[in-house]
Amino acid sequence: MSVLLIINWRISMNRGKQHMEEQALLKHCNKDVLSYLKTDETGDDHIYSGRDTPLRHDAFDISDGEKIEKIAYHFQEIMTTLGLDLNNESLSGTPLRVAKMYVKELFSGLDPNTKPKITLFENEYNYKQMLVEKDIKFFSSCEHHFVPIYGKAHVAYVSSGKIIGLSKLNRIVQHFAKRPQVQERLTEQIAYEMQEALSTDDVAVVIDARHMCVSSRGIKDTDSSTITSFYGGKFSETDFRNEFLKYLTI
Repeated sequence: MSVLLIINWRISMNRGKQHMEEQALLKHCNKDVLSYLKTDETGDDHIYSGRDTPLRHDAFDISDGEKIEKIAYHFQEIMTTLGLDLNNESLSGTPLRVAKMYVKELFSGLDPNTKPKITLFENEYNYKQMLVEKDIKFFSSCEHHFVPIYGKAHVAYVSSGKIIGLSKLNRIVQHFAKRPQVQERLTEQIAYEMQEALSTDDVAVVIDARHMCVSSRGIKDTDSSTITSFYGGKFSETDFRNEFLKYLTI
C-alpha cells in the first residue's frame, strides 16, 4: 500500500472509526508506512533532529545506478496513482528524469564521495582579520516536504595559520545544501566543516533563505524568509560579530 493511498485513506475516514481502522491496517502495512502515519500527526510543525543528516547504516550499499532504477520505478507508481498517463510523450520519461535529478543533482551531497577536497595554503601575508565570503547562492530541499529551499549563505573565518581557496567555501555550502535539509542543520554543518578544515573555532555562518513549503503550500506566505546563524570563537564576542554583520550590508 503506497503512502499516497494512505493519505487518501486518512482524509476519507471519520474520526470515530480512525482508531479501529488503523489497527486493522497494522496487519497490511510495512514499517515505513506506519512510521508515516505517526509522523503525519505532526502536521506543519517544524522538526530539527540534530546536526548529522539522518542516514541508514546501509545508505550506500547499492550503486547510484540501482538507486536511480528504484526511484524511477516508485516515482512512476506515484504518477500513476495521481492518474497521470505515462504513455503520453511528455510524461513517459519523467520518472527516470526525476530519479537522475535526485541522485546526481539535488541530493548528491548525501554521498560522502562528493565532499569537496579542501586545499589549504600558508597565510604568507600574515592576515589576521576576518575573511568574509558573502552572498553564496544555494538551492536545497526541505526534508519535510521535498520542495525547494533557496537563498544565500554568508560565511567568515579568522585564519589560525592556514587559509582556504575562496571557491572551496562555496563548494562546502553547495555540498551540504544538496541533500534533504532543515536550515538549522545546514547552518551547523557548514560551520563545523569550516572549523574542522581550517583548524579554528573562529567561524561564522549566516543563512537567509526562502522555503517553498511555506510559500507554495500550507500558509502560502510568499514574503517571509528565514535567517539562521552560527558564531564560534571570536565571533561570539559582540563587537567582532557586529563587524561581520556590518560587512553583510555593504
